[in-house]
Amino acid sequence: MPFSATWHNLLEPLEALPTDTVFRTPLSDRPFRVTDSQEHRILIQFRDDTGTTPLSREQFETLYERVTDAPGGFDLDRLPADAEPYATLLSVHPRFAIDTDADTLTEREEPTTPLVDAPIPPAANGGDPGSGDGDDRSEPDVPVYNDALLLIDALERTDPTDLSGVETATLVDLYTLCSDVQRNADELRQEIRGVLLGSAHPRPADRRPVRLYPANKPPKPIAERRRGGDRNPRSSRG
Repeated sequence: MPFSATWHNLLEPLEALPTDTVFRTPLSDRPFRVTDSQEHRILIQFRDDTGTTPLSREQFETLYERVTDAPGGFDLDRLPADAEPYATLLSVHPRFAIDTDADTLTEREEPTTPLVDAPIPPAANGGDPGSGDGDDRSEPDVPVYNDALLLIDALERTDPTDLSGVETATLVDLYTLCSDVQRNADELRQEIRGVLLGSAHPRPADRRPVRLYPANKPPKPIAERRRGGDRNPRSSRG
């Protein structure tokens, strides 16, 4: 899955948390809070600091790649001291967890709990599937969804408003992704259309086909109808 989907799944729970939520770095146990979350960065402020510190999306993506490439967990000791907040906030994502005993950051199959000094609202922690709380969205298993995510990720790495300055290989990738999205979107549209037509015009099981003529009186041949039916035809000249 492209990182753009993971990034948005991280921003959503952050925005659902109270503004006074306190996070803690995994190794130094330094408290901080999030002051703003934007499309390309997250701003934080440490409790012992008066200014804000920007955490860039690119660095989150780098950490994401390292964690997903380490099945046994990414060793947090490999992080620079000022990069600990990246690990803390990435653990807000329901699929990533920090093991405080092993000092590792790992991708998990089940929702996890981040290093935060406040309860996570149901919407931010996946909710209870049986209670109706939280967001019930899930990743649909349709080709157009994955293609759309790939296209979004490619567009975010390119300036589509100035394609003249884009490399040929990148343009080919964009063209291919646009074609895939268009094709699979059209297939999904046809499926939706079939369902809509079926629900708008239901056909009862016992409904008989419409007859143009009475069942006991077959239609006259076209040639006979053109001659005027049973009327006396004009006699031919000998």
